Amino acid sequence: MRNFISRLRHGSKTESGPGPQEALQESPQQYLYRYRKQRGVNLGSWFVLERWISESPFRGASGSGQSDLDVAKGPHAKQVLEQHWDSWITFSDFEWLAARGINTVRIPIGYYHICALDPSILTGTDFDGLQHVFEGAWSRLVAAVITAQSFGMGCYLVYLHAAPGKQNKDSHSGTSSPVISFFNSKFNMQLAIRALCVLVTQLIALRAHEPEFDNIVGVQLLNEPHPSSHEALYDWYNKAIQEIRKIDSGFPIYISDCWMADQYADFVARLPSSLALTCIDHHLYRCFTGSDISTSAGQHTASLADRNAPFPQMFSRVAEKLAASGSGLVVGEWSGALNPGSLQGTADEHEDRASYIRAQLDLFELYCAGSFFWTYKKEFPGDLGWCFRDAVENGIFPEVVGMIPVKDCIGHSADINARKMTARNVALDQHVSYWARFPGYYEHWCFEAGFDQGWVVAYEFFTFDHAGQAAVSELGFKGCIAKRKGQDYIRENGRSSNIWEYGEFTV
Repeated sequence: MRNFISRLRHGSKTESGPGPQEALQESPQQYLYRYRKQRGVNLGSWFVLERWISESPFRGASGSGQSDLDVAKGPHAKQVLEQHWDSWITFSDFEWLAARGINTVRIPIGYYHICALDPSILTGTDFDGLQHVFEGAWSRLVAAVITAQSFGMGCYLVYLHAAPGKQNKDSHSGTSSPVISFFNSKFNMQLAIRALCVLVTQLIALRAHEPEFDNIVGVQLLNEPHPSSHEALYDWYNKAIQEIRKIDSGFPIYISDCWMADQYADFVARLPSSLALTCIDHHLYRCFTGSDISTSAGQHTASLADRNAPFPQMFSRVAEKLAASGSGLVVGEWSGALNPGSLQGTADEHEDRASYIRAQLDLFELYCAGSFFWTYKKEFPGDLGWCFRDAVENGIFPEVVGMIPVKDCIGHSADINARKMTARNVALDQHVSYWARFPGYYEHWCFEAGFDQGWVVAYEFFTFDHAGQAAVSELGFKGCIAKRKGQDYIRENGRSSNIWEYGEFTV
């Protein structure tokens, strides 16, 4: 936030208010769903299948039997997939998640899952001729969004988790082939953008649906891409963002950072100035590399809990960069998984696992606008590292995430306003006392206005949820909202050399 305040003070591309073409068309409900702190889980292996998570759909799969394409080419594929889509995640799962403070779900989907909207998306791809197998996916995705909204939950769609030609070598990118042909094929890259535009156009159209859709928090362009060069990915990201923003200038877009958060935060900072959210999606796992295996659970936990350690320092630095750009950081995937090597010699494995999870949650709370555990469930229970439900039910993951309300604040406006005045006076006294040490001209009423605006914004999120929910909502994308509110203030009140005082306490 300090960098954003500096921009307000000294002048930069963030100073000008948005042009007419940038006016964001968001309903109040969309605004709250999109920018609150996202406490989430991944609904893994629902649409993009992963055999280690759900074994049953693969039993008749062709080829190596590891991917969506293998299942689609097996016998009775349409029946197998539709039965899985209808049973893997149900109403009761959303109900269970909502009761534990989960307010957003991340849903991985492939380009072929929206072929009901435009069958030509499959033409010339590995899934050509398989429209009849996947045409039922879209209606079930819509049903998922409706069900999530009924519980006050947002939906973050990972499209494309599987891109035309594959963006990485893994079988969760659609096919079992290890060949990545996305980045060296103009056809695939253009098709991916067209597919994204089809999806976004349809999501916007669904706002006319009854009940109205407000809970799409955004779309991720590519999941875990392994580009031939980062410049090639930057170029594709730029083109995809430009085309989507032609459809809806304010649609939130998430991009994978290829495990290079600093570098991709710099990329976001270089994007054309906009009030729309372009967010970094980072993935954090500590169980795959040789270094991970040779590091004890306690050492993993300490390296995340120590705010001066390299990884928390990186998160702090990246979060600051992104906030200054009006963006934010989410951890789209993380888990409690530890390699058996990290647990050798442990005196209390249960406590070591719980401490590791707690250290990650604390880190995300400080620096991130959201986080999503991978994954919600597995077909065969007992995996405390990868299965959110098992982790919660076995006590290594907190029973409820987020701030738990202790009383209903609705109807206590007089008391809340009095608390605001008290808090503002304390903060203003501290602000005035500090700057009195540096003689100069100040406009401390800007600070008062910023404090009041920040309080109003925070309270909007705090009171968003329905009574009786497990946890309250909180503002998550502070940099994005601070940028908007700062520019609103400048547009309404004019520019001043002390506008930085407004930004000092906007959120």
